[in-house]
Amino acid sequence: MNTNDLFRLDGKIALVTGGAGIYGIHITRALAEVGAHVVIASRNLEQCEHAAEELGGDGLKVSAMQLDLGSGESISSLCGNIVSKFGKLDILFNNAVARAGGDPSTVTQEDWEAAMQINSTGFFLSCKIFGEQMIKQRSGVIVNISSIYGVVGPNFNIYEGTTMTSPANYAFAKGGMINFTRYMASYYGQYGIRVNAISPGGFQTDQPDVFIDNYSKQTPLGRMATDDDIKGAAVFLASDASGYITGQNLMVDGGWTAI
Repeated sequence: MNTNDLFRLDGKIALVTGGAGIYGIHITRALAEVGAHVVIASRNLEQCEHAAEELGGDGLKVSAMQLDLGSGESISSLCGNIVSKFGKLDILFNNAVARAGGDPSTVTQEDWEAAMQINSTGFFLSCKIFGEQMIKQRSGVIVNISSIYGVVGPNFNIYEGTTMTSPANYAFAKGGMINFTRYMASYYGQYGIRVNAISPGGFQTDQPDVFIDNYSKQTPLGRMATDDDIKGAAVFLASDASGYITGQNLMVDGGWTAI
């Protein structure tokens, strides 16, 4: 296969949960730019529809659908709708995340349980329900969006001078996601399904300047992640360019975890 073709996703149907969010919108654009028809889904259907319309204006194939990861029935319904409309699902990005509560001094039991309903149970059901469709097809790719905080503990010094912190439940869920990625890779491999994870470092958006400066000083590359950093990793793991890679966690962190 031509090297350029290894990265193409022409004719593929992809689902990005939380596809209109901070990471999701860039993952969605990346997959669509290399030929996939991308379904973006979340509880906020209006936000997804707006994003799909905007990306469609750039000539990209993007559809919006409803999804509540807190409901197994909603996940099953979305799977049925995708298969009914497109006949298959080739690629799943488990990107949606719930951020409830803060550090251990402030997080409540209710915060914890609300986050786990999405980040643990919802994630599992997404892998199970969409994975069952891929088993029928005997092919598929699942990419889970984890975090550096699923690999290492947070450096609370980077939050000095801000009201920001690192949610305790986020670290718990993202760490579990990485090892469950390995479990699924082992289980689904017999059906021709690859499962990998991406663990991004901090993504620069509209954070306070002091935080951006604090964070950037902790990375060998001296900066936070940008949209192209996420896009490249997403296309690589979704495409045939990574056809013999499964069960891996790709660190996209500017070297944060290397030191």
